[in-house]
Amino acid sequence: MSGTLDKLFAKGKAKVREFTDSRPPPQQQQQYPPGPAQQQQQYPPGPAQQQQQYPPEPSQQQWGPQQQWGPQQQWGPPPPQQQSFGPPPIPQSSKPQSPHPQGLGAPPVPLNRPHSAPPPGDKVYWKPSFDRATAVSHNFRHEVGDHGWGNNEKQMYTDNPANAFHHDNRLIVRGLVQGNSYTSARLTSHQTLARPRGYLSATILPPVAEGIWPAYWLLPQDPFQWPNDGEVDIFESWNGDCVNHSCLHWGHFNGEDWNKHRVAETPLHDMQRQPHTFGFAWIEEEGIPDWRGRMIWYIDGRPVMKGNIPLGTRRMEEYRLLINIAMGGNVCQGKLPKDGYYDLVISDLNMCEEPPNGGWHHFEQAWGSTPEGNTM
Repeated sequence: MSGTLDKLFAKGKAKVREFTDSRPPPQQQQQYPPGPAQQQQQYPPGPAQQQQQYPPEPSQQQWGPQQQWGPQQQWGPPPPQQQSFGPPPIPQSSKPQSPHPQGLGAPPVPLNRPHSAPPPGDKVYWKPSFDRATAVSHNFRHEVGDHGWGNNEKQMYTDNPANAFHHDNRLIVRGLVQGNSYTSARLTSHQTLARPRGYLSATILPPVAEGIWPAYWLLPQDPFQWPNDGEVDIFESWNGDCVNHSCLHWGHFNGEDWNKHRVAETPLHDMQRQPHTFGFAWIEEEGIPDWRGRMIWYIDGRPVMKGNIPLGTRRMEEYRLLINIAMGGNVCQGKLPKDGYYDLVISDLNMCEEPPNGGWHHFEQAWGSTPEGNTM
């Protein structure tokens, strides 16, 4: 645990630098017409993708949240899979925006994972389209730059469609590494949580490799002050550790703020092969002195961490969603990924007015039995 806490401590100190540094202004989004799929692979697949497989596609299989209100769910490897792969429709830009070499071939994206529709009664109020005809910029703004992002990270975040695109009704954020070129994408949603209470959910298959740090998380709308305005991490894993780090950040790492950063670590030994559904529910309470509300983090419908909404942080409806792949940096202990590609695959992303499988009644039940995160 001490090694992990050191990483989290390094992450917190790095984020202080990240948000106190001057941030580059948003760049105008370039629209790229979709082009033909790449014809030839120019470099070997990255270690994260060599063994990666999606589950098979039985006609009735559902990959939505699976509620577990009884004994703790066992996280084991899935049964052996047999799966075919197909080429992704990577758009080609006549004006490349990233520094990686021209003609970089597109490795295949795993196909044929069944989609799950939200159960009836979930009251979905935002579900972005990941159809190929919909531009990524329709739902997200690209944050771009290679200034280290306060964490000595190596990647250049770009708005190039080679680093973020839609394929088979999924959002793919792709890290590309070739030689000394490290490119990726950092997406921030135009949509905010927009409700005093609700439930955010996405099914994720992340890259798992040394030097790779994928994340699915929340920050307040710009402008904001980190860490006082708060941060919520729903999914993040680094250096191929196959552990999800559910986190709450809202203070500095010093004596008086010693308890203001919380984490729950959930090993997911099949993370490289098996998609998991990561959920987050919040209730912003009203009319109670010195009380803001409550939050619960979920994995596959099982609550893994709870926390009170801290006093002084921004209201939950002002938070936005971020999806990105970082490379190297302090959290990865300076390790860098090998040449190849690293895909963060997002599907079934939606915001609902209540959690699935029981709504707020089961939220109240879960609150009493869910642990708070550990201090960092």
